[in-house]
Amino acid sequence: MKITEIGESVRIALSALRINLLRSVLTTSGVVVGVVLVVVMGWTIKGLDSVWERTIGIIGRDMLYIDKWNWSGGHNWKKLESRKDITLKQALLLAERMESADLTVPLARKWGGTVNYGSKQVLCGVQGTTHEYGTTPAGAASEGRWFNSIEDARAADVVVIGYGIARTLFPDGGSIGKILKVHGFPFRIIGVVEKRGFLFMDFIDNQVFIPLSSFQKAYGFFDRSFSVAIKAGSEQLLNIVRDEAVGHMREIRNVPPGREDDFSVNEMEAFDQQVSTIRTVIWIVGIGLTVLAFIVGSIGIMNIMFVSVTERTREIGIRKAIGARKRSILLQFLVESSTLCVIGALIAMPISQVIVAAARSILIGPLEQDWVSVVSPFIQIDLLLIAVGVSIVVGLLAGLIPARRASALDPVDALRFE
Repeated sequence: MKITEIGESVRIALSALRINLLRSVLTTSGVVVGVVLVVVMGWTIKGLDSVWERTIGIIGRDMLYIDKWNWSGGHNWKKLESRKDITLKQALLLAERMESADLTVPLARKWGGTVNYGSKQVLCGVQGTTHEYGTTPAGAASEGRWFNSIEDARAADVVVIGYGIARTLFPDGGSIGKILKVHGFPFRIIGVVEKRGFLFMDFIDNQVFIPLSSFQKAYGFFDRSFSVAIKAGSEQLLNIVRDEAVGHMREIRNVPPGREDDFSVNEMEAFDQQVSTIRTVIWIVGIGLTVLAFIVGSIGIMNIMFVSVTERTREIGIRKAIGARKRSILLQFLVESSTLCVIGALIAMPISQVIVAAARSILIGPLEQDWVSVVSPFIQIDLLLIAVGVSIVVGLLAGLIPARRASALDPVDALRFE
């Protein structure tokens, strides 16, 4: 098939579509909806991936936490509850024995704690830890500083607050130096942890951090399970550090050989699975709606192509009478149906861009500028190319039966058609 023949088919198809421009545009409505869904769904997943990678980058993929509880869920809750608490002595023993890790820090937590500033009260998590936790990615301060070893040892009444707490209690800033009551005890704010959470992990920004000795003074250590934060130093060392931590912890807690661990090792991979689940749900819903839209659009295009074949039956007869081959007629109508879908894709692109810009503004507008910049305000080129490619395929499939019918017309019967 010659290039000139393809070019001639495109010219004829465009001419036919131009004659019935309004009908052609209305016919593509299903394709427009399908393309918009494809593009917006792809943008949403790319944005989710970008934000998640940013979150993990801040928290640290080389971090793992030894805890009584499994953070990712999906386990027998009663079985986890029956485990013995991890005591402070056990946490300190693990920190003392770890050799391959960069850092090992004990943590005491109080979920459902409260902090007060003036008449404002916020429900939050309270963590007691050591000054070393401030050197981990999870303890990086965007304002002020972390408490030091002297404040740690003397049970100083100082607190480092999470980004969410700072935004709620001090929307205009200026939190450093203010007095915050933690469980009724006054603490001076010395730092604010940078934003770390997003989506279902925003709870990690609603925490406050105080020295471990100050935590004991406020809440006590009785009947409480501790956690141990371990920084491997790099992702490559994570397996080595995990194996060492598990081995030491089994020995410290006297777990017999062959018996299941009576503690959990929590890593960022656990949350990766939750993000993967969200992505899968978006894909399933998006693909379902997209397929439905394209089916509706292809039925409309197929119907219009049958009408077009009927309207141009005499034209087809004349072309065949002067030597046009079946494949030329077939190509002409396939190009026409594909062009209809491409027009739908072109109409859908600016609509998709408006939706993307609006969604970005509404959903992440209130966040800090550096978080806003993680999600692209523009539709990526690969999404546009995928949308156009899918549209062409839909056009070819929708136009195949009408095109075959047109190419199979008998020239004598076609010339007699009124």
